[in-house]
Amino acid sequence: MSKTKVTLAIAASYFIFAILLNSVGTVILQAINTLGVSKTEASVLEGFKDLSIAIMSFVVASFIPRLGYKLAMLGALTVVALACVSTALISDFYAFKILFAAIGCGFAVVKVSVYSIIGQVTGDANSHSSLLNTIEGIFMVGVLSGYWIFTAFIDPNDSTAWLNVYYLLAALTLIVIASVIAAPIKPAIISKTKRSGWFDFIAMLKLTYQPLVLIFIISAFLYVLIEQSVGTWLPTFNNEVLKLPVAISIQLASIFAAALAFGRLVAGQVLKHIHWFVVLSSCLIAMAGLILITLPLTENVTENTVISLFDAPLAAFILPLIGFFMAPIYPVLNSVMLSALEKHRHAAMTGLIVVFSALGGTTGSIITGYVFEHFSGQHAFYLSLVPISLIFISVIFFKKRTDAISQHATTA
Repeated sequence: MSKTKVTLAIAASYFIFAILLNSVGTVILQAINTLGVSKTEASVLEGFKDLSIAIMSFVVASFIPRLGYKLAMLGALTVVALACVSTALISDFYAFKILFAAIGCGFAVVKVSVYSIIGQVTGDANSHSSLLNTIEGIFMVGVLSGYWIFTAFIDPNDSTAWLNVYYLLAALTLIVIASVIAAPIKPAIISKTKRSGWFDFIAMLKLTYQPLVLIFIISAFLYVLIEQSVGTWLPTFNNEVLKLPVAISIQLASIFAAALAFGRLVAGQVLKHIHWFVVLSSCLIAMAGLILITLPLTENVTENTVISLFDAPLAAFILPLIGFFMAPIYPVLNSVMLSALEKHRHAAMTGLIVVFSALGGTTGSIITGYVFEHFSGQHAFYLSLVPISLIFISVIFFKKRTDAISQHATTA
């Protein structure tokens, strides 16, 4: 029973953060429509979210065990609940900047805590992997749920009605807090070896001197740049380019999240039989092909009466499917990179992954927002062909480096 309570608490924490983190695309669309914010200005919300995750992950990773996982999670959830209520009350764009900074910091704390707690309630590698995959699966359910929760509060006759969703999210966060309080989460085991934060930081920076690591972080940066630029701006693209109502624009964007989830499930089986390089190369080519085929269909769309999902043009259903081909790239790159490193370097490598993923997400959102505003939505999405091409080149170098390491390990 105690294990069940702990599992429910960490799953609920991940669920609520999945909704909040991935609401940035919806909020950008609504900020543009109801708060009079420009696309370029709205794009900075991604930075408040991602950079706070990166900075907080590095700052608190060594401190959380001393504070205690339970207390750390309660503190993070409480701050997020207060930020949700404040955002609904203030109803100004600066409040959303604070909100996403709070969400990013809170998620960093919760993620470090959850990953550590999973080790407490599992006894072997198989059960650890099983529970971790379950928690990550619940995260994807939260992502999908978020789109529909937000659209339930959108009222065409009341431009500010959607802000009431934050009262609901605050209430849900309070329920999560109650589940964490009820869960018998054990205190952390403190290592007797004392190392300063500077030691970990220097260890992380030293990794970048390795050519393989440098190629990897460039690839990871470019991948997240594409994923966040598409995922964040898809609701706005549906609304402004495809002339769809706000609620339907957001609902159709959920196809992207569903495609990502399904793509990773399928890739997990495909990679058992096909080499990772073949899978990634095929996915990158398919992504470019889908963009080149779909975007011409979005040109000169006339504004029609769309009252349901089924009235939307075909392009609105096809474009989000890029997520299916995008899905395997990031996990596979991470897995191959970590497998090529000694285990004592995994923590430092994870830090690099978090930092460069955050930088990629922020950069992608800002560039896409700028191009969207000053050129067009089609130009913004065509621009993703550039990082796709660069990833293809970097993956070729990545394979050569990993093959060389494997051959060296075999002959040694």
